[in-house]
Amino acid sequence: MAKLPRYLFPSDYMADPSANVFNGKLYIYPSHDREAGHAFDDDGGHFQMKDYHVLSFNDVENDEATDHGVILDVKDVAWAEKQMWDNDVVEKNGKYYLIFSAKDYNGVFHLGVAVADKPEGPFVAQEQPIRGSFSIDPCVFKDDDGEIYCYFGGLWGGQLQWYQAPAKLQKEGIDLGPAADKKTQLYAPADVPALPSFVVRMSDDVMQFAEAPHSVVILDKNGEPLKAGDPHRFFEASWMHKYNGKYYFSYSTGDSHFLCYAIGDTPYGPFTYQGVILDPVVGWTTHHSIVEYKGQWYLFYHDCVPSNDVTHLRSLKVQRLYYNEDGTIQKVVNE
Repeated sequence: MAKLPRYLFPSDYMADPSANVFNGKLYIYPSHDREAGHAFDDDGGHFQMKDYHVLSFNDVENDEATDHGVILDVKDVAWAEKQMWDNDVVEKNGKYYLIFSAKDYNGVFHLGVAVADKPEGPFVAQEQPIRGSFSIDPCVFKDDDGEIYCYFGGLWGGQLQWYQAPAKLQKEGIDLGPAADKKTQLYAPADVPALPSFVVRMSDDVMQFAEAPHSVVILDKNGEPLKAGDPHRFFEASWMHKYNGKYYFSYSTGDSHFLCYAIGDTPYGPFTYQGVILDPVVGWTTHHSIVEYKGQWYLFYHDCVPSNDVTHLRSLKVQRLYYNEDGTIQKVVNE
């Protein structure tokens, strides 16, 4: 077999890989990093991605990626102004639905939907974002019964904390004092339950939420929610996959730079924390996906080695992923 990990598309900077298998072929839907000349800021304003490409492989271990070109550009999304961040694609009834995150003209992130007749696109965006949507990093997961769920949310620059704090904490009698601003989660008391991401079932036409979003609760081995001070709590980059009938919710911890996972019995959870999949890589963000292809499980992620640690110029990587007999995931060693 080929030596892994390896970079998947070294001729361009792409990140946040969402891996899916359609029609016997592996597709990667990444964000598309670029040097836009924006200075670094704490809210990720230097991540000025403006379009999406899709890459495909017949043999991910040996073949070079086929770039099918731009499948959606921000100029073709009526409601979005900028920052086309993470996205994912799901198939239903022969149509392909790209769920993506972008900022509107008020500087607020929402999720949008674009539709195509084939995995390679091009995708045509809906005129408006999904009603009631917010934040970033959508993962769309089709369960065995055909129901489709969207997992989403990212703290700090992803604005997730705007919708959960500080009002909720203050209502519970927790006084955050000067921390009661848009960066609440970073300064919340360590023993406060960590802010969760969300999961929502999609409508039959995959255009809207079919219900109010549910919190994705991650429990420790004692059945208690992970706390804000825990380095393994959720920050961004939700991903869902299923293995031997169990639901595996994996995510990035943000400033502690781990990829972690938790296991549950339903798409809604709760999920019990299991461990770290991948230690910190070069670069601030860690974002990934997990998929089985041709009998082998893979972890897709990114780092900033090729750009000499320029945090907004990231490159795609792939690594084989293995399970233990008890269903836990063997930790991946980045090389």
